[in-house]
Amino acid sequence: MSEEDTAVGMSDVSDRDSNSLTGIVIDGLIGAVGGAVGTGLMTLVLMAASTLGAFDLGSFATLAETSGVAALAPAYANAIGYVIFLLGGMVTWPLLFASIGRYLPGETFATAGASYGFVLWTGFVLAFYTGYSGVQLPLYVVATLLGHITYGFGLGSVLDYLGDRGEPLV
Repeated sequence: MSEEDTAVGMSDVSDRDSNSLTGIVIDGLIGAVGGAVGTGLMTLVLMAASTLGAFDLGSFATLAETSGVAALAPAYANAIGYVIFLLGGMVTWPLLFASIGRYLPGETFATAGASYGFVLWTGFVLAFYTGYSGVQLPLYVVATLLGHITYGFGLGSVLDYLGDRGEPLV
């Protein structure tokens, strides 16, 4: 930014430098918000798939059982598993996206996020498969793919909107 731009009231990106503690915390919060939006959008797609019999919401309990947290409250294993899923979508995956997002195809984080969602889907589609067959199998594959592309697009859109770095990815 030129000195003229700063003088006329445009914010200077260096005010929130990613190398400062404040910048790191703000970027982390933006990533968490983006992850929450993306996970919320993906949850809506998975809930719609569940109504068609193409996704079992009970499969979130596997996350709680695998982590051992389900032993604390076995009756709430599904809810605990969803919270683990939500936290992963708000912390783990946004951190990874922040580090590799510039190397994915797309001119904005939103479009790069869609391809990022595809990459995440390749693991999810196998990990959450619970024996679907017949018409449920292609519905499961398409719904989970759509959910992950939606997750990535939502995550990236928030980063584009709130990140305000003022520069294209390419």
